[in-house]
Amino acid sequence: MTARDVYLPVAAQPSVDTLVGMSQQAEDRGYDRVWLPETWGRDAVTTLTSIAERTSSVGLGSSILNVYSRSPALLGQTAATLQEVSDGRFRAGVGPSGPIVIEGWHGRDFENPLKYTREAVDIMKLVLAGDTVEYDGDIFSLSGFRLRCEPPEPAPPVDAGGLGPKSVELAGRFADGWHALMLTADGLRDRLEDFEHGADLGDRDRADQRVTLSLTCCAMDDREQARELARQHVAFYIGGMGTFYRDALARQGYEDTAHEIAEQWGSGNKAAAADAVGDELLDSIAVAGTPEECRDRLARFEDISGVDAINISFPRAADRDTIDATIDVLAP
Repeated sequence: MTARDVYLPVAAQPSVDTLVGMSQQAEDRGYDRVWLPETWGRDAVTTLTSIAERTSSVGLGSSILNVYSRSPALLGQTAATLQEVSDGRFRAGVGPSGPIVIEGWHGRDFENPLKYTREAVDIMKLVLAGDTVEYDGDIFSLSGFRLRCEPPEPAPPVDAGGLGPKSVELAGRFADGWHALMLTADGLRDRLEDFEHGADLGDRDRADQRVTLSLTCCAMDDREQARELARQHVAFYIGGMGTFYRDALARQGYEDTAHEIAEQWGSGNKAAAADAVGDELLDSIAVAGTPEECRDRLARFEDISGVDAINISFPRAADRDTIDATIDVLAP
């Protein structure tokens, strides 16, 4: 059975208490896990710690912590500590993010994202095992230290994010799971083949790995408002977050649309960029409309073979009432 998770918003979070309250709501409604992204707002680690202390059963995860702003060893320490404070409920999600965030916010060169991700996952797993870390990679060379506290038991799984074929193959080969987003059903199936090929290359047991699809959802009685919020969200990612999402959409058969969205957004015409997200694309990549429509469309994504969890995420312009209603409508 496909699990349902909640992807906590990066926009509608006026306070840490707000995010804690959403997590408590998700726990009460029976969701499996809450995931918190880290962009340029509140840091995920402090916030997840607050959530861990004020919930008791819902799983917690980072989706994603980028692999440039913290060293791999620190990511391992962080995962160990969050596993401790959550009493074993933590799952780590890491990935490269993108050049806009890494260069513009963290002041780091966005270089070798596949190697950075691969080596970060490798080192995190060594740290979490509690052994002395001896690692000689292309980017990182570590020697002589081990986690000075007892390693967590069990060690938290380490997932990787990725959009392109090679990054998804890497997740299958080296990580315990893959975080997918902005994918149509057909696009997701293509990338699942890459993930499973990676799992074969790494001699991994696919049953031990978890594929989590983040799906933009907006359930409202006002159908058109729900769909407009979702259109704006898709346009923001395709047009405003660099080339990764645009290229991913193009690979899925929407090349002309992807370039139109990016061109309109780059020209400052955000309304036209949102209008370029037609009904077919919107319904292929998001779940937006009346509560009944959303429940039906969500079930179709859950039926995709190879998807282990659906992450209910929200349009960036959604307010707290809309988020709360969508959490309730799409509860397991």
